[in-house]
Amino acid sequence: MQRFNIKSHFNNKLPMLLAPMAGVTDIAFREVCKSFGAVITYSEMVSSKALVYQDAKSVTLLPRGTGETPYAVQIFGSDHAVMAAAAEKVLDIAAPEIIDVNMGCPTPKIVRSGDGSALMRDPELAGRILAAIVSAVGNRAAVTVKFRKGWDFGSVNAVEFARIMEASGADAVTVHGRTRSQLYAGSADWDIIREVKAAVSIPVIANGDVANRSVAERCIAHTNADAVMVGRAAMGNPWIFSQDTPRPDSAAELLKTALRQLERAAEIKGERTACMEARKHFSWYLKGVRDAGKYKQLAAKATALAEFRALAAM
Repeated sequence: MQRFNIKSHFNNKLPMLLAPMAGVTDIAFREVCKSFGAVITYSEMVSSKALVYQDAKSVTLLPRGTGETPYAVQIFGSDHAVMAAAAEKVLDIAAPEIIDVNMGCPTPKIVRSGDGSALMRDPELAGRILAAIVSAVGNRAAVTVKFRKGWDFGSVNAVEFARIMEASGADAVTVHGRTRSQLYAGSADWDIIREVKAAVSIPVIANGDVANRSVAERCIAHTNADAVMVGRAAMGNPWIFSQDTPRPDSAAELLKTALRQLERAAEIKGERTACMEARKHFSWYLKGVRDAGKYKQLAAKATALAEFRALAAM
């Protein structure tokens, strides 16, 4: 078996990837983004401990959607043995082309456990974790890593970190141009991504402040990155991945896609859960729309598919 070649999927003019986002990138949303041209789609991040200790809810995050190839599952944790075991479990259950390792999540709950961007404070440990995963995975999937500029402005170590990841067997790295201390505030530093690209021979994916396709083009030109990863800008806007179809201006057209996503989610999760989660998605889809307030108020109260269908037909 030959390991998946991630770089071979970066040959089109503007390769754009859908970032893993907790509570956002479920199957239904990923399928919509894929249909608009997302090159690679990523699962919500999944706890390695939860997988290894048989947490049923975590397992539901793993399966790929229809037509979702290539597909990446992102795991997080800081115990090398548990991470390796979780990667094997992911492959057995979902068989993704890519195992992505989260070393960039800045949320306090994750960091307090030594996971996510906390690993940027201990690059040697991060390297051991990655090497264990690469060894466990073998040629069954590519292994990639997502991390940040550094922990804070006093410890910017993305270049060193990227080199350690490459030496530990990473097939590609994604660099978010903010430090952990910034969270999602301020501006992403594309210069650090350019420095990482110059320092390693594996593909580099740029992440941070990619608001639209025009910005994505500027980001690649500035950083020399092989691809860009889009996170928050894709929420309610899968059109960002399309070369041909701009985001519609009318609520009616936007909500056609939102409803398609909801109906698919209902098939997978059941109507009630899908409708409760759809409230935030409909709000994102309506961003910037004239008179969006009245639609959002109705969406915030809707509990059944029939109500969302009526809303989309207004």
